[in-house]
Amino acid sequence: MPLEPQKARMSIFETDDPTPGVQQRSRRAGWLMLSLTAVIIVGLSFFPAPYVIDNPGPTYDTLGSVEVGDATLDLIAISGGEVYETTGEIRLTTVTRSGNPDSLPGWLDVLSGWLDPTRTVIPVDIAYPPGVSVEQNREAAQIDMENSQQEAIAAALAYAGIPFSSTLIVSQALEGGPSEGVLLEDDLIVQAMGTPVHTVTELRDLIAVSGVNTPLDLVVERSGAEIDLQIVPRMSEGASPMPMIGILVSGRYDFPLEIDIALENVGGPSAGLVFALGIVDKLSPDDLTGGAIFAGTGTINARGDVGSVGGIRHKMHGALADGAQWFLAPADNCPDVLGHIPEGLSVIPVATLDDAVDALIGIREGTPVAACLSE
Repeated sequence: MPLEPQKARMSIFETDDPTPGVQQRSRRAGWLMLSLTAVIIVGLSFFPAPYVIDNPGPTYDTLGSVEVGDATLDLIAISGGEVYETTGEIRLTTVTRSGNPDSLPGWLDVLSGWLDPTRTVIPVDIAYPPGVSVEQNREAAQIDMENSQQEAIAAALAYAGIPFSSTLIVSQALEGGPSEGVLLEDDLIVQAMGTPVHTVTELRDLIAVSGVNTPLDLVVERSGAEIDLQIVPRMSEGASPMPMIGILVSGRYDFPLEIDIALENVGGPSAGLVFALGIVDKLSPDDLTGGAIFAGTGTINARGDVGSVGGIRHKMHGALADGAQWFLAPADNCPDVLGHIPEGLSVIPVATLDDAVDALIGIREGTPVAACLSE
C-alpha cells in the first residue's frame, strides 16, 4: 500500500519541524511577537492617558474610632452633654481617585478601568476643570469637608431641638473669579439680595436665584463696619455647572456642645448625611441601628436637606465590602444606582435627615422602608 507523504507541520514553538531553517525562522518570529507584545504592554503602562480613574474607597464607622497619627480617637467625640452608647455601625463611604493633571495614569490602567464595573474612567479636564490647580482642588475639597461637618452638626442639633447661632465667613476669593478684589478673606457675609444669610446653603440658594450676568447685591461686615457690594455671578465649569461668585466660604457656628470629628485625608461634602446620623445616634437614648451595619452618602445642610453626590456606584461597592447591609442614598441619586446595586445591598432613598432617621428606626423595628430597586 503506498504511503501518503507527510505534511510538514509549522508552529512558532514546536521543535519537530523537519526543516531546520523553517524551525529557526519560526522561533525568531515567536520571540519577536512576544517581545513586541511586552514592549506594547510596558508602553501602555507608562504612557500617560488624559483620564483619571475613580475607585471604591475605604469606609469609616462614624460610631467607632479612627487612627490619627499615633492616637486612636472617636471619629465623632461629643462633650458638654449626655452621650449614649451605640451598638451598630453607620459608615461613611469614599471614592479613591487615581491620577490628576500633574500625574496621569497609564493607558493600561485606563483600559483596566474601562473593563471593571466597580471603576469609572473620567476625562481629566472634566474631573479637574481648566484653570483650577490640583492644590486648589485639594484645598476646596478640604473646605467642603470642614463645611459639611459644621452643617452636619447643625442639622443634628436642630433635629435634637438644641439651639445654636451661625455666621458666614469668606475664606478666599479665587484668582480670576468674579469676587477677586471685591471680597476679602475674613469678610463676614451679612446679606445677599436683601436676605440675611447664615449658612453656606442659604448663600448658594440665593446665588442660584440671582443667576448669571445680573449683579448680586451683598452686604458684608469688614473691620467692624458694614459695606454694600455687587458681584456678577458666572457659571462654574465642570460636570455640574451652576452660578457661582468664585469664593471659598466657611460657616462659623456657635454650638452649645463641643463636637469634634476626627478624619484625615478625606475631602468633599458627601459625608454630611452620615456625620449627622452619627451625631443623632450618639445624642439619642434610643439606639438607632439596633446593632446593624449601615453605610451611606449625601450632602446635608443645616435644615437637614440631603443633596445628591457623585461616585455613588463606587461607594456602594465599598460599603458592601465592609459588611454593610443597608445603604442610605440621596433620593435624587436613585436613577444613578438602578441596575448597578451590588447583590446583598439594599439602597434606601432619603431626602432629609428625618427620612434617614426614620429609615434606621424602621429597619430596626422590622417595618417596610422605601428602596431604590435594582433592575
